[in-house]
Amino acid sequence: MYAIRQFFRDLTLKPQGFTMVVAAFLPVFAIIAMFPVVAAIIGHFHDDPNAAILVPAMVTAPGYAIAVLAPFAGAFVDRFGRRLLLLICTFFYGLVGSAPFLMNDLHAIIASRLALGVCEAGILTIVNTLIDDYWNDAGRRNWLMLQGMLGPALQPGVFFLVSAVAAVRWNAGFLVYLVAFPIFIAMYVWIFEPQPPAEEPRRAPGAGPATAFPWAQAASVGATTLFASVLYYVFIVNGSITWQEIGVSSPMEVSKATFFPSLFILLGSVLFRLVSRCRNVVQIATVLGLLGIGLAGIGLSHSIFPMQLALAVQQTGAGMAVPALIAWSQQKFGFAHRGRGMGVWTSAFFLGQAVSPLIVGRLAAAGGSMHAAFLATGTAALAAMAIGVGKALFAMPGKAMAPGR
Repeated sequence: MYAIRQFFRDLTLKPQGFTMVVAAFLPVFAIIAMFPVVAAIIGHFHDDPNAAILVPAMVTAPGYAIAVLAPFAGAFVDRFGRRLLLLICTFFYGLVGSAPFLMNDLHAIIASRLALGVCEAGILTIVNTLIDDYWNDAGRRNWLMLQGMLGPALQPGVFFLVSAVAAVRWNAGFLVYLVAFPIFIAMYVWIFEPQPPAEEPRRAPGAGPATAFPWAQAASVGATTLFASVLYYVFIVNGSITWQEIGVSSPMEVSKATFFPSLFILLGSVLFRLVSRCRNVVQIATVLGLLGIGLAGIGLSHSIFPMQLALAVQQTGAGMAVPALIAWSQQKFGFAHRGRGMGVWTSAFFLGQAVSPLIVGRLAAAGGSMHAAFLATGTAALAAMAIGVGKALFAMPGKAMAPGR
């Protein structure tokens, strides 16, 4: 208990931090909140022969908008500031997110979901930018750890709430997006516009940055994040198929088999906080190593218990992945370019969400099973880890892996 009290005493700007942590859940919330009601929405539009295709597309539409628009959102953030744009995006998130409650046209609902993705691109980019603006290294690590833990902790409650309201009316689940309005109020009260550090030149609002954008750093962030995101979504999208291949087919059996290993995603967030004291190469290597061992282990498993052990390792890596990638990316950009930098990160992560099923599907077709695809992706992760560590050791011979910003 003392350690927990000490941890929360170390958190500074607590109202701002908790507001940011909850706000960062909104883009994830936009997708997971729809999964319990997909069948009900397809049933409502049963007269549309394309409903079985269009409804899942409606669920994932915000992710495509985020992947395309996040870099542009970041450019607006750097030029016009953080606070006002965050307030605008959050307000319209609540508005367009809940709008399908008043709609009865599937194409109009898809359009509203694309508009929701525009808002999400701004929210996630600005939240991750502000976390770097507000806190030093230790503070960032604390809040990113909490951010990584919040989603898995809230997900069961979100599923229950959406399922409960959807039982009343087919589109009542969209009302859960009204949660954005109390978050908007909290932002209005507590979020403030950060000032650039003393060593960076001040500029007039709306003026461009005085220094050139670091394209090489952005390319590194984008490529690494895209690769890690593809790995991150392998099990989320295709995990049920691997269970089916070993004879666990019913949804209830799959849920029981995955319940305990899925808790390890929380351990991953805690592990990030411990490993975050090390150099970035150690953090990213740990993420890739855990994801690689877990995915390859799933690919080699032919019974329930080995699959559960491998899944526990994979979930630990998944819990560490997002905060570690964000913390690493934040360190690549100064105040003047931080919005665009985090826009690149956001775009790359959601692009990975879109292309991961395509890549894994092709690997499964080539290997003859989903287990073969998992083994291939796990092997790729371990190879990338080895290459990254080797390059770091070659570049810095004889130097200790001390923390670095």
